Amino acid sequence: MYHIKHNKNSNTLEIEETENNLYSKIYLDLGASLQELTLGSHAIIQDLTPLHYDDTYASSILFPFANRIKDGKYEFEGEKYQFNPNQVEEHNALHGLVYNKTFQIIEQEASQENAKIVLEYIESQISVGFPFTYKIQLTYLFAKTSLDLKVEVLNTSDKTFPFTLGWHPYFISDDLFNSSISFSSSKRIVLGDRNITTGTEELVDFKGLKIENKQLDDCWELDNQKATFNTPKYRLELSATGNNNFLQSYTPPRKNTIAIEPTTGVSDSFNNNIGLQTLNSGESYSITWGLKIYNN
Repeated sequence: MYHIKHNKNSNTLEIEETENNLYSKIYLDLGASLQELTLGSHAIIQDLTPLHYDDTYASSILFPFANRIKDGKYEFEGEKYQFNPNQVEEHNALHGLVYNKTFQIIEQEASQENAKIVLEYIESQISVGFPFTYKIQLTYLFAKTSLDLKVEVLNTSDKTFPFTLGWHPYFISDDLFNSSISFSSSKRIVLGDRNITTGTEELVDFKGLKIENKQLDDCWELDNQKATFNTPKYRLELSATGNNNFLQSYTPPRKNTIAIEPTTGVSDSFNNNIGLQTLNSGESYSITWGLKIYNN
């Protein structure tokens, strides 16, 4: 039986199924981000102490843009806009506007087979750099060896707005040097100063990479909706719905930890239009990211 517990003092949710060795912890005040996850007895997401959430954005939902916007500036439908650059040293706007918002519990359901949690944030105020209102809903579905995260955005304003979406999980491997990421890509995103996209590079028969001692902060356009994180102990398959799929990978200053981030756009997408989409007033967009674990 799955169990869901709301810890009101910390405003966190704990999901547990001891028979299947599943445990998860969601911080509602940190953008409803998933800060701990054990699937199939493997701890794949852990607290990143001594690193801080304000620096890592660990497991945050990235909206209305994933990654960076140069100087926080962009133009849309003839109007110029300016986000507050929250990446001070590089003077970029970074990772959107909902990573530190408080989400409300809309639904929770636990059964013998799974646990489902629906969380919601409603933006009714005009944000700096993004004068549009919206509702964003997250549906976490936990099962024995899998997690599905559905993100749905509704445009509640009276105007069309631009957007990309992303998810920023960090995964744990006991032996990151001998781990790898497998995926098919025919195009790498070229990053310049301040990690801003400057173009693309064609790849031939690229199927992924061994991590070894690589210091990654790289992005690729996926040929399909799948990628696999291979470690000596487990294999984690990542999947996505939709057509615009990119993969960002980053190795932080923490041993045996790697960010593998599915996104629908790239850095500075509001200016270079790579992966950029628009959402009309009253319309919604949804995407589901999935994790499935296997023993190695």
